[in-house]
Amino acid sequence: MATSDKAQSDKAQLSALGYEGSYNRSMTVWSTMALGFTYLSPLVAIYALFGLGLMTGGPGSIFWILIVGGGQMLVALVMGEVVSQFPIAGGIYPWMRRLAGRRSAWLAAWVYVWAMLVTIASVAQYGTGFLATVLGVTEVSSELTLILAISLLVVALLVNLGGTKTLARIATIGLAAELIGVVGLGIYLLLFERQNEFSIFTEGFASADYGTAFMGAALVGLFMFYGFEACGDVAEEVDDAAREVPKAMILTILIGGVSALASFSGYVLAASPELLAATAAGENADPIGTILADVLGETGARLFLVVAVVAFISCCLSLQAAASRLLHSFARDKMLPASGWLSQISQRSKVPTNALLVASIVPMLLCVVIYANPASLVPITAFAVLGIYIAFQSVVLASLIQRFRGWKPAGPWTLGSLGLIINIAALAYGIWAISWLLQPGVSGDWFIDNISLIGVVAVLVPGGLYLLVARPHLRSKAPYSDAIEVAKKMRASK
Repeated sequence: MATSDKAQSDKAQLSALGYEGSYNRSMTVWSTMALGFTYLSPLVAIYALFGLGLMTGGPGSIFWILIVGGGQMLVALVMGEVVSQFPIAGGIYPWMRRLAGRRSAWLAAWVYVWAMLVTIASVAQYGTGFLATVLGVTEVSSELTLILAISLLVVALLVNLGGTKTLARIATIGLAAELIGVVGLGIYLLLFERQNEFSIFTEGFASADYGTAFMGAALVGLFMFYGFEACGDVAEEVDDAAREVPKAMILTILIGGVSALASFSGYVLAASPELLAATAAGENADPIGTILADVLGETGARLFLVVAVVAFISCCLSLQAAASRLLHSFARDKMLPASGWLSQISQRSKVPTNALLVASIVPMLLCVVIYANPASLVPITAFAVLGIYIAFQSVVLASLIQRFRGWKPAGPWTLGSLGLIINIAALAYGIWAISWLLQPGVSGDWFIDNISLIGVVAVLVPGGLYLLVARPHLRSKAPYSDAIEVAKKMRASK
């Protein structure tokens, strides 16, 4: 299809769904995948949780990459069918609105946006150690950590304010940095620096109680495999979105999973037995930095960490972009306080400037909270993961209910006869993941150990009260609960 024909088709489909496009469609399947990949960011996930994985599940925690990657692929396939029929900016919110109705959409998006904002803060916090090393700072105080985290968020904001084309370019640069820093280095370590046998990944299974330890490392995979949905958040900025966004989601998970496996295995196999033992015992807070210094030398390690900092900035950038599109989608349907302000699109850059500011300032405030209580970082991260999994499974459950009512996805990208089976499997996986994320921690501090559940309750209760009192779901005339009708019309028009 010619470019002009695609543009007309995109415009006509969006108009038929009840919206007039206000974004620039300048993203391809590859730049969209780059956005999702840098949001998913295997480099960020590995660097942030490599030590935690070794402390809890040992080298065998690598299998969580396969387990969670497979489960999230099922979720991505379900979402692919939804976005193909409804290629609307904002992802979770418009999908839920069309599948499950206005109230369900409001609650799912409310939880999702808070989880995203917390994730942005978490990623910025995890990136401060690498930025400090690049800057040559050996002793990082809590005050400096706060300054560096806010600095990462400000840089990402400035790039985002430049517009969709700038976002696409920087996301592509971030993708290249990730591939160099994850795949390239991982393969190098595997080929030239290996000190351990591959059997190290299964040696832990000899222990009678290894199952408990292995389950404790689940966060390694659970924290990694979301971000692919960001491809759907920018659907109105993608050419031929109904076909290309589902492809970008799948590519994000496939390339992200391979990259994470290469990185994690490379670090484990290149680490000395002494280092692995010290990390497992909690005696080395920066195992990756130690491995890099041993393999590349201090100068080489610092140069490589520059790549890691680029990846962290790209991850913050992609998270901010996705969160701002969700906020804008939410606000243009008058679903939030200050919706008029939040729904504004810059005439110059064609991005939701005010929503971007919120997606930056709220994480900055959360960084201040983490500064006040550094021990809250890991449990806060767990809350972010839990909130996003709840939002994901809302879409999966709503899709399954609609299938039982007769919905047959009618976008140009579908799963055909496998759709129902994949949908059921995705829901089963999601229920397991959520139940695991709800498990309390073991620090002995009741508040910290249960902060994931506390966080969800703290988000849902005021959100639910606002929904009941202010009734924002009644303010908009945008279509809702029409997945079956839209599918029938799309089939009739073919």
